[in-house]
Amino acid sequence: MTAPLRLGTRASALATTQSGHVADALRARLGREVELVEVTTHGDVSRAPLAQIGGTGVFVSALRDALLAGEVDLAVHSLKDLPTTPAEGIALAAVPPREDSRDVVVARDGLTLGELPVGSRVGTGSPRRAAQLAALGLGLEIVPIRGNVDTRIGKIAAGEVDAVLLARAGLARLGRVDEVTEVIDPFQMLPAPGQGALAVECRAADVSLVEALSVLDDPATRAAVTAERAVLATLEAGCSAPVGALGEVVEGDDGEELWVRAVVLSLDGALSIRMSATGSPGDAFGVGSRLGQEMLADGAADLMEGPQPGGPDRVGEQHA
Repeated sequence: MTAPLRLGTRASALATTQSGHVADALRARLGREVELVEVTTHGDVSRAPLAQIGGTGVFVSALRDALLAGEVDLAVHSLKDLPTTPAEGIALAAVPPREDSRDVVVARDGLTLGELPVGSRVGTGSPRRAAQLAALGLGLEIVPIRGNVDTRIGKIAAGEVDAVLLARAGLARLGRVDEVTEVIDPFQMLPAPGQGALAVECRAADVSLVEALSVLDDPATRAAVTAERAVLATLEAGCSAPVGALGEVVEGDDGEELWVRAVVLSLDGALSIRMSATGSPGDAFGVGSRLGQEMLADGAADLMEGPQPGGPDRVGEQHA
């Protein structure tokens, strides 16, 4: 009898829910039993701002360590948590179809951003969201917060904030989309590179498992997030960098085309560089890299806090 696949996951409700979706898909596609193995990461334990505890990889490294130690066979992450630098011995075996990548508002009294009175307090732990919100010029006070979805939304009921900004994907996976009071158009707020997508990793040496897990891979999603993360890597943007990017595979006149939009902002949102690029989905990394180079040539580095090792724009709570 074949042993169950051990799937490493963070212990939060959101992480175990999305890992459960991957486990269900593997049971259906491979006919293998899958058991979840909860792993505590540094990002789960520390309540300090992410920039202080290392930002890049704080939600990922413990899961990767468990993989390399043979304690689990595969691991599921929110793809935007992954550092842009490849990890030795680890394969990104699958990027399943992406959830809605957009940011959303959850506000008191069902209000939208535009309906919130000037001076209203809006909670977010993401420099990317904070900078883009400030750039909208709505006169809202931005309050830094961390914690899981319950904690963040609970701050509204407690009167600590009037609204919070979250990723729609996390709320959708938790079955809480009905709490959203506004879905923000990407033209107003570009999501984090990889937002809404999952990453399924395993040991690179486990060739048969790498091949088996590939049944979950969605080529269009992988192309889009590869381009987005290439922009991030080229900009050398770390966890404190206000960078947004969104790639989409669309049907063009001569077949599929990859479109990528990206923004780099000053921390206060007063200055920004916005650019877009298009190319072949098969050249996703190249499309994103060239776009990042164009943004650097236009002064993008001057808008960021300073070059840091490549990594995701994190929000404090996994995938929120």
